[in-house]
Amino acid sequence: MEHGGDWAGFESEYGREAIDFSMNVNPLGVPEAVAKAIAGGALRADRYPDPECRRLRAALAAHEGVPEEWIFCGNGAADIIDRIALAFGDGRAEDQCAGRALVTAPTFSEYENALERCDWEVDHLRLDEAEDFRIGRRAVEIIKMWAGEILFLCEPNNPTGLTTDMGMIRDILEHCESSGTIMVVDECFNGFLDDPEGHTVKGYLEEHPNLIVLRAFTKLYGMAGVRLGYCLCSDWKKLESIRKAGQPWNVSYLAEEAGIAALGENGYLEETRELIGRERAWLKEQLADLGIEKIYGEANYILFRCDKGDGSLCHVDAEAGPVLTERLRRQGILIRDCGNYEGLGEGWYRIAVRKHEENERLIESLEEYAHGK
Repeated sequence: MEHGGDWAGFESEYGREAIDFSMNVNPLGVPEAVAKAIAGGALRADRYPDPECRRLRAALAAHEGVPEEWIFCGNGAADIIDRIALAFGDGRAEDQCAGRALVTAPTFSEYENALERCDWEVDHLRLDEAEDFRIGRRAVEIIKMWAGEILFLCEPNNPTGLTTDMGMIRDILEHCESSGTIMVVDECFNGFLDDPEGHTVKGYLEEHPNLIVLRAFTKLYGMAGVRLGYCLCSDWKKLESIRKAGQPWNVSYLAEEAGIAALGENGYLEETRELIGRERAWLKEQLADLGIEKIYGEANYILFRCDKGDGSLCHVDAEAGPVLTERLRRQGILIRDCGNYEGLGEGWYRIAVRKHEENERLIESLEEYAHGK
């Protein structure tokens, strides 16, 4: 699979559940209020859902502090990414691309996948490992020299878990506004940061109608199986184009009920950030104790690279592939092999931050492997 989270494949093969570190979902699971809302909504599931998500948009407007007219809801953030790719191609002849788009490397692969399905020409802004894969001044200058219709940024980035300096983001925003480039900022993992409100472009929406902000309930509220995301944009014409780019009724009645219930779970979010902050620091310390030097992450996941060599964590068998990934899988632990990320390669792995007892089990397995047991 291109993405992590293949729990079904594991259960089909081994007949038991795995501890899934390969998907960056809230380890606290579905909030109780959300589960009750889904169960209670089942009795009204005979009706078509509201195609405009009026109640959910009203709740989101209060939650985000923006007008309802700035919100579009979708079947997860992936649905909205697909719609953006469809909506903003310039309609050139069939033998030409839809336009030029810029994505960083490494980053979430669905931007490029969606763009390529819609015949966009995709350029890569390669982030330098020597600069810890961050967007720095060099990258900002490259963006300013680039000419195209749409730019995707992931904040914090996936799989690195790293954020960009807000001054540089503002610089990029100003450039995109003056050049007419649509800037899509994916903030789906923003809620896991230590200071979410200190690192968001939401406050720039009004003065930058070319800005689209992506958010989702998927990871933060443990609702990956529900499929619910949304985007914010102050230009209603752009939101209308996004709406027309896909099917109606894209958000189920049960998903809307779940989203409304989730927005009231403030205590759940506080508990989440406390847990993630504590366990992320612990995991980084344990990985460093194993001799791993390249360790990144500010959100609810950690990217790391192992040194090569006999007995090392990232030893690769020419026929069997990454030994570490397969060994952990046999032990009931799934991690994300990041070898297929553009800009990374063999020996890079991503793990989610989970509850302490699960994190302990992962570290114990890594220690056994590192010591040749």
